[in-house]
Amino acid sequence: MRSNSVIAQAPSAFNATSFAPFVILLGTLLLVRSSVLDWSQVPTGSMQPTIAIGDHIVVDKLAYDLRIPFTHVSLLRHGAPQRGDIVTFSSPVEDRTYVKRVIGLPGDEVAMIGNHLVVNGQPSAWVSTTDDGILEERVDGRSWHIRLFGSPLAPDNFGRIRVPDGKYLVLGDNRQQSFDSRQFGFVDRDSILGRARLVAFSLDYDDRFIPRRDRVFLPLR
Repeated sequence: MRSNSVIAQAPSAFNATSFAPFVILLGTLLLVRSSVLDWSQVPTGSMQPTIAIGDHIVVDKLAYDLRIPFTHVSLLRHGAPQRGDIVTFSSPVEDRTYVKRVIGLPGDEVAMIGNHLVVNGQPSAWVSTTDDGILEERVDGRSWHIRLFGSPLAPDNFGRIRVPDGKYLVLGDNRQQSFDSRQFGFVDRDSILGRARLVAFSLDYDDRFIPRRDRVFLPLR
């Protein structure tokens, strides 16, 4: 008599080697993000107009240091942040990473009068642009765009201060709407993680997260 029963076969033994390429790829990506290149989403407007809300920026972690992976320990320092660099750093007040622009270098004397910077006795220059509230700021031979708009959340005046050795003064380009050195003080050199180089892509949070076509591989300066 013929049987119509079905005999289920036992599943084959788990093959760990089939996951090896995935594990290697994941480990490589984590290593790259830790020590070479990182990418970060920017959820606030403190760096407008340079960096928009929804930008995903690429950070060069080899710009200033070669670090032990997954740590802040520097094996080799081969550069130093310069005035005008956009840097990422560990926040001195909370467990987050911030992105701001370097304004004051170690040993500099910096003041602000009505949002105008004075660096080592030299006042910054402003050049108007066609956009309302956006100005080109020139300091010590470098220039970038800043935004003066809205109710001030940060002081627009402070007296002359000297940046201590091993520390930096950082400000947001959205000068009146930024939480920066005016509130939390100087940033330690050891806390600086890398230099933001470009916007990889950007999503418009106010329009169904549609990608912004004009913000793909956009260099930051």
